[in-house]
Amino acid sequence: MNYATIKKYDIANGLGVRVSLFVSGCTHHCKNCFNAVAWDFNYGNVFTKEVEDEIIAALKQPMISGLTLLGGEPMEPENQRGLFSFLKRVKSSVPEKTIWCYSGYVFEELLNGKAHIDITNEILEMIDVLVDGKFVEELKDITLKFRGSSNQRVIDLKTTLATKQISLINFE
Repeated sequence: MNYATIKKYDIANGLGVRVSLFVSGCTHHCKNCFNAVAWDFNYGNVFTKEVEDEIIAALKQPMISGLTLLGGEPMEPENQRGLFSFLKRVKSSVPEKTIWCYSGYVFEELLNGKAHIDITNEILEMIDVLVDGKFVEELKDITLKFRGSSNQRVIDLKTTLATKQISLINFE
């Protein structure tokens, strides 16, 4: 897996100050995507153990609320394989930090659609908040918190998985 960039002090992609990992590779190709350069799976740098160590060290800072995964598309099957062991390390190293994930796939597609692979359920169990759905230019709304278009949902994934009913987080 490759990554496009890492932001160690991000306040735009989740609650609090976060470390954000922008993975490379996306097959959605949303019109006017803010990060189209990261559509290419080979873009950027190789995601190595040293990069993992750097992110975990950044997450250990007290002012950091957690990790956010963006892209590209973190939930592309190829990227799930690259993120799986890293997320396990994050959960064991800094269990008090939250994990947010932005995905163009909707939750239902991750559960049983084309993005679902053998480790998807385990990855979803490690994520606290899922912002799902493709960015849709015609539904763009800059007043929305933590999403770019009105079709996207901010899902409390822990509650959703426990109750088997979508639990949305409303920031309005």
